[in-house]
This record gives sequence, structure tokens and C-alpha cells, in this order.
Amino acid sequence: MSADQQVQSGAPAHRTVEVPGAVLAVGPAVPADADGLPPALFVHGLGGSADNWTDLMAELADEVSGEAVDLPGFGWSAPPQDGNLTLSGHVRAVIGYLEKSGRGPVHLFGNSLGGAVSVRLAALRPDLVRSLTLISPALPEMPPQASAWPTAVLAVPGVPALLRRRAAGSGRTAEQATEDLLRLVYGDIGTIPPERRERAVAECRRRMGLPYALQATVGSARGIVSAYTERGEQALWRQAAQVKAPVLLVYGLKDKLVSYRSARRACAAFADARLLVLPDSGHVAMMEHPERVARAVRELLAEV
Repeated sequence: MSADQQVQSGAPAHRTVEVPGAVLAVGPAVPADADGLPPALFVHGLGGSADNWTDLMAELADEVSGEAVDLPGFGWSAPPQDGNLTLSGHVRAVIGYLEKSGRGPVHLFGNSLGGAVSVRLAALRPDLVRSLTLISPALPEMPPQASAWPTAVLAVPGVPALLRRRAAGSGRTAEQATEDLLRLVYGDIGTIPPERRERAVAECRRRMGLPYALQATVGSARGIVSAYTERGEQALWRQAAQVKAPVLLVYGLKDKLVSYRSARRACAAFADARLLVLPDSGHVAMMEHPERVARAVRELLAEV
């Protein structure tokens, strides 16, 4: 597949870009009137996609020239060509895009897995990052809170095959699977607009038909667990301490996957950090409360 081709029929307004080891879906295309605005890149979490950033990107359209990337194996991106779904594999893909596009340094945004990707990227390639906004970043937390264990269990050998067999015999619908996911990542599912819920169901149904979807999730979950155990220069908390760019940390008190208790350590780890706590938000604050997150981002950008 050649670079910068339109993604297959039915996809949103994304394009594909060849990078080392992968072909990424990136979008939306930067509008002509974005000239003069600083570039930004948005990186989603485990099981997510570029669509997770739609609302926040709209809020910041007058502040940054934003693009969102689908990590290898997620959204409209194909699995990595070499099967590398580790944290460093995802970092390699994002660095590859920034180098190929020439848009760096960027204001980098990351949620969950995308937060860990962004931290490692900022530590390894500070020349590519102007600022860092981390929403519920997946940084090592031992032990994880109880509600996060089902995600961690995906990394256990044999569990994916068991889940696949159970799913095949359960008759579980895309609507049911979507409801479970939304309950996991939102603080209050009653606030979800109907059109977003419909998009989530449609995306879930599409993913259920992809032969690699479960493996992409499982491989990336294993990558996170492996990154949590890394020591030395690759240790995520050590890399966080190496980040020199200004950092905005966003945590939700109703987050079932990343505990707010990580916020204290994160604030101490980053050299230049500020904190936004949303009492009624879950794991995806940029989707639940885009206006409040955008307000904090504008304050960060004004400082930068």
C-alpha cells in the first residue's frame, strides 16, 4: 500500500501513511485555514481510535492544527507488519509518522496507552515534542485497582483463546459489548450523546468482523504489562523524569482503569507538570468533558 492513500471505503476522512513497520491511518486532513497554528498530534488508548479525540480536537480547532493517529492494529490502521505490538513498537510508529510528516515538534496528547506512548516518545525524542497532555496515562501502578484487573488478565497466556471461544458461543451483540466498554471507561454513561453511542456500536460491530482485532488488543495489553516491569533506562517512571517539555496531567476520580493515586507520583516525576482533576470523569476525560480539558490545554499553550 502506498503512502498517503485514502483509507478503504467506509472509513472517515483519514489517509494512510507508511512508516517503519506499519501503515497508519491518520486524520482528519489538516484544513487549509489551519496555517499558522502550531501542530498537534493525538494518540488514543487501548482498544480506542482516533475518533476518541473528535470532541477535544473540535474545542481546540482555533488553537492547534490537530491530527489524530490510529495506532497499529486499531481504528483503521492495519496490524504492524512485523507483529510488534509492544509499547516501543507503538512509539516507533508514532515517531515514524512525525518524521515522515515533518510536523514536529508537536503538542502531543495521549490517553491511557497513548499516554505511555507519549511519555516514552517525549523522553527519547524531545526534539519532536513541544508540550505533553496526558489523560489518565497508563504509567506503572502496582498493584492496579481491582476494576483494572480484567484488562491486565488479557496478557495472561491462554486467556485470549478462552475469550474467543466464549464470545463465539455467547451470541453477544455489538450493542452489549459496547455497553460494557462504555461502562468501563466513562464515569457516567448517562452523559453520552446518542450519536456517539451509535458510532461506538458501529465501530464495535466493524471490529468484531476483523480477524486481527482481538490479537491487536491482547498484544498491546501484554505490551503495557511488559512495560510496567521494565527497569533501567526503559523504566517508564524514569523516562517521565527525563521529559523536559511542559506537561498537563488530567485524572478523573471515577476512573476504573487508572487510579487518581498515580497523580501524586506523576506530578513529582515530571519536571514541569500541572494537574487537572475532574471529580465526575472516568478514563476518557477528553470525551466526557472536552470543554474543561480544552480550557486547561489553552492555559498550558499560553504558558508555552
